Amino acid sequence: MKRRPEPLRRAAAMQRRAARTGFDWPRGDPALWRKLHEEIRELKAAARHRAKAREELGDLLFMVVNLGRHLKVDAGAALAAAVRKFERRYAHVMKHACSLPRKGDRSRLAAMERLWQEAKRRER
Repeated sequence: MKRRPEPLRRAAAMQRRAARTGFDWPRGDPALWRKLHEEIRELKAAARHRAKAREELGDLLFMVVNLGRHLKVDAGAALAAAVRKFERRYAHVMKHACSLPRKGDRSRLAAMERLWQEAKRRER
């Protein structure tokens, strides 16, 4: 059985194929950014309806892959790097977990955010 490429790669391949036929925005076209914002608005409007939100999230992800293609950035590689960055910063937050307010305490998230920002500063 032939294995399908992972979804981000498949989306990029489909978009490249469409672009070769002329179904694409010109490089630097502001419509590309407008479309991204449109997809975000549609997801926000659908957020309370799981099936519709899933569809709109998919549309947004597809658009983000397309934007990456226009920027010459591999969406899969960018996502992998973002996950690694999140892991590093979250590890810093959790290293200080014993000093955090208890779960359910309204100040817990703010304390976690301070630690997150500290991890971010350390990376610079």
